[in-house]
Amino acid sequence: MLSQNIIHHFEELLSEEIIVQQPLSGGDINEVYLLTTNNRKVVVKLNKAVRFPKMFEAEAFGLHKLRETDTFRIPEVLHFGVLKDVSFLILEYITATQPAANFWEVFGRQLAALHQHTSPYFGFEEDNYIGSLPQYNRLCKSASEFYTTQRLEPQFSLASQNGFSFSEIDTFYKNISSEIPNEPSSLIHGDLWSGNSMVDKDGMPCLIDPAVAYAPRGMDVAMMHLFGGFDTRLFDVYIEVFPMEKGWRDRISIFQLYYLLVHLNLFGSSYYNGVKNIVDKYL
Repeated sequence: MLSQNIIHHFEELLSEEIIVQQPLSGGDINEVYLLTTNNRKVVVKLNKAVRFPKMFEAEAFGLHKLRETDTFRIPEVLHFGVLKDVSFLILEYITATQPAANFWEVFGRQLAALHQHTSPYFGFEEDNYIGSLPQYNRLCKSASEFYTTQRLEPQFSLASQNGFSFSEIDTFYKNISSEIPNEPSSLIHGDLWSGNSMVDKDGMPCLIDPAVAYAPRGMDVAMMHLFGGFDTRLFDVYIEVFPMEKGWRDRISIFQLYYLLVHLNLFGSSYYNGVKNIVDKYL
């Protein structure tokens, strides 16, 4: 449970007395609690400040960027900071319920609307995190340059340090560069698996835990196909609203590669063959 010093600090920030604190499951990286006051509930994430520097600051900024688009319901950032050796993030609590009848249609339209927010560059104002791993966002002029240098290269380098080897990676980069569509960047969630979406009290989609960047929009679509959990109606509506370049299904594996590399580096060898199969496909 949270210490009295931390509880007192949060009460000062919220200007409310915290009546109940309750641990929440699902926090693989951080400690997560539901805090209840007389007026509301909030979610707080905590970690050691030195463990993942500026992780919560980056998450707060990403949530803010998503909220600015006025597309999905995104939890409001209430406070973030560091207390002694503990970093924290306090968020609006969103009550989960069952999806409305038109949930997947709305999801598809909102995702298309989000992805139509663009930038002259690929990248982001600052680096952030994908899970517990650093994610790099140096500005790039093209989708292929960004995806290769800011997404794949750091993960292949880390995989090598972790003892996983892959041959002819430079040839692979060259071969996939012509496969990646030369279209404008999109503001993407960046880690859009089903566990990072939820249903709010109105039965509508809500997104949490982003790893945002202006990036190829196929990355979100690929991640959504990697572990499942999204109805096909979502993608039908998405493509009606914001058509994708021809052959987009064939490119799903290219963009899934980044997320498989992340899982390889976080969770180990069970993801090695999945990565290797995609690399070999484009050699």
